[in-house]
Amino acid sequence: MSTRLLLISLIFLFCTRAHVAAQVGEHRNDLAIGVNGGYLLNRVSFSPSIKQSWKGGETFGVTVRYTCEKYFSAFCAIQAEINYANTGWKELIETSTDTYRRDMRYMQMPIFARLAWGKEHRGLQLFVQAGPQLGYYLSSTEHRGGEWSERNLGLRPNLVVQQYDKEVETKFEYGIAGGLGVQMNTRIGQFSLEGRYFFALSDMFKNGKQDPFGRSANGTIYIKAGYTINVITTK
Repeated sequence: MSTRLLLISLIFLFCTRAHVAAQVGEHRNDLAIGVNGGYLLNRVSFSPSIKQSWKGGETFGVTVRYTCEKYFSAFCAIQAEINYANTGWKELIETSTDTYRRDMRYMQMPIFARLAWGKEHRGLQLFVQAGPQLGYYLSSTEHRGGEWSERNLGLRPNLVVQQYDKEVETKFEYGIAGGLGVQMNTRIGQFSLEGRYFFALSDMFKNGKQDPFGRSANGTIYIKAGYTINVITTK
């Protein structure tokens, strides 16, 4: 509950800050919509730990951005997205020839406070953004290779095998995301390229004293490209 209150407080703090800035900054009323897509690398933080390599996957969705203020040289905005993401994990099994990968599909909604510097209409901008990200688990698929014998399972480090065939028990996900990137503003729209990281504060499996994992949370690196156009602009 305290984590959810923290996320709500961050949103409230940004909105309050934008209102105060409106007293001294230059008002903007720009609404942009568009699409985004890219590639992600994901690992799951397990406790007890499971050795992994980065697991790749696709991500794409829609973007809505409202720019409300120019405060000194910074353009202040709120950006929200609704994205599909193929996360999961890929195990690095060194005790046998077994291989294991799980694709986990989520719908995600990051809500960012965004600051940009540079050309407002035509030219290059640098931007940073950060805020809460919510997600909802859709489905998963397990991919196995090798023998998968009882002997091989018995060779796993610390005998951690409870993750196999285990259904996701907490479908709602939340955490903190942030990134930085560049945006090229042109007469036909805005083109962006961004690097982003998501740190989940929630666990996908239950983490009580009787449960096998005390921690099972996603950590994701995104490389995303985007295209937006203004549907409302400041007059």
